[in-house]
Amino acid sequence: MDISLNVNGLTREFAAEANELLVERLREGLGLTGTKVGCDTGQCGTCVVRLDGASVKSCLILTAAAAGSEITTIEGVTERGGELNGLQEALRQEHGTQCGFCTPGMVMALGELVDRTAGPETEDPTEPEIREWLTGNLCRCTGYHSVVRGVQRACAARTAPRQEA
Repeated sequence: MDISLNVNGLTREFAAEANELLVERLREGLGLTGTKVGCDTGQCGTCVVRLDGASVKSCLILTAAAAGSEITTIEGVTERGGELNGLQEALRQEHGTQCGFCTPGMVMALGELVDRTAGPETEDPTEPEIREWLTGNLCRCTGYHSVVRGVQRACAARTAPRQEA
């Protein structure tokens, strides 16, 4: 079947098999290997992407079901010029990554949390809220403490008053 997706701001058109998973299309079909395959059962979260703004596990979604959608992968979240976005930089500063295998999925999932709490009427997420948001992303290295601190840092940085240079 013919499919059209908007991936990281670019329209991609291709033929897909009816049983093709979105993670397969992203990795093998489009070469976006930042989206990882860990468990193939939706348990680990390494395959998380943003589908029309919501974080989803791409190993559980058929490519055909995503037709016409906007997909953002880890390759699409960096700032212009290749700079890390605020969450990525905060995770780096807090040593929220070690081996890095889970990192793309965590950045995609936690990015949604950071975005949802960015408005003037919302409060920064609490530690329990961050930990709850992380329940679908498994990490064998960090123990999550550094990841939680990274999210807190990212939220604090976006609400801090800017200093004039």
